[in-house]
Amino acid sequence: MRITRVLGAALLAVGLAAGPAAADSSPSPGASAGDDAPTQAGTSFRTAAEIEQGERATASGSTGDYLYWSFPADTGQRPTVKAAVKLPARHGAETWQLDVYDGLRRRQACQYGAQSRTAAPDAGSVELACVLRTVRGWSEPWANDPLPGTYYIRLTVVDLADSDLGQPVGAEVRVDSEDIGGAAAVDGSLGKPLVPGIAVKSGQEKEGSKGAVLSSFGRDGWSSGWWSDRWVWTGIGGVLAALAGIGGYALTRGSGRPSRVPPGA
Repeated sequence: MRITRVLGAALLAVGLAAGPAAADSSPSPGASAGDDAPTQAGTSFRTAAEIEQGERATASGSTGDYLYWSFPADTGQRPTVKAAVKLPARHGAETWQLDVYDGLRRRQACQYGAQSRTAAPDAGSVELACVLRTVRGWSEPWANDPLPGTYYIRLTVVDLADSDLGQPVGAEVRVDSEDIGGAAAVDGSLGKPLVPGIAVKSGQEKEGSKGAVLSSFGRDGWSSGWWSDRWVWTGIGGVLAALAGIGGYALTRGSGRPSRVPPGA
C-alpha cells in the first residue's frame, strides 16, 4: 500500500510539471496567419520588403527615410495601394508622397487617389492611395503600360521643416486588386514576368544550370495564361451576328415567286 501511494504521488508530480510545458508549447489563441506580415520596410529597391496582396504590412522609420515594399500583380488586375503614416508632434506641416514602380523601375501613373498629401502641424496621421491602371498581358517596348511582375512601393516625405527631420514615424501599407478580366484584355502575352533577377535566371538556364531567382515572385507559371472571359464575349457576339444575318435574310427573301409573273417566264 505504501509503495502504491508513493508511485501515485510521483505520477501526480510529473503530470503537474508537464502540464504547463504542454500549454506553453501550444499556439496562442490570438495567433493567426497575418502575424507573418512584414514589420520592417526596405531602404532601396534591392532591399524592398516583399508583401502579398491583401496583406497589411507595418514599419517604423524616421522622417526623411525612404521606405520600400514590393508586391506581385498579374494580368487583368487593377491594384490599389493604400498607405497610412502616424505622425509625431512637430513644428510645421509635412507633405508625404506614395510612388509605385514596375519591375523595370518605371514610375507608374495613378488613375486616381491621393498620391501626395500635406498633413497639418496638428494632424496625427496622413493617408495616401494610388489606384494603378489595369495590368496588361503585353505592350509595345516603348510604352509605359503596367505589365505582370513585381511592383515597388516607395513612401517618403517630400516637404517638411528642418527641425522635424529625423522624427520617428510609423507606416502601414496594404495592396488590394480588382480583377478586371476581359474588359481590358489585349492580344499577345509577356514571355517572362518583370521580376528581379529574371535575366540572371534565363542566362543560367541556357548554360544548363538552375539558379534561384532573386525574388520569390519569379517562379515559372506564375503569370496567367492566354484564357480570359474576352473569348466568351467574342463567341457570344459571333452567335448573335449569325442569328441577325439569318433573321435579316428571312425578312428580305419574301414569300416566293410574285403572282403577277407568268408561269412560263
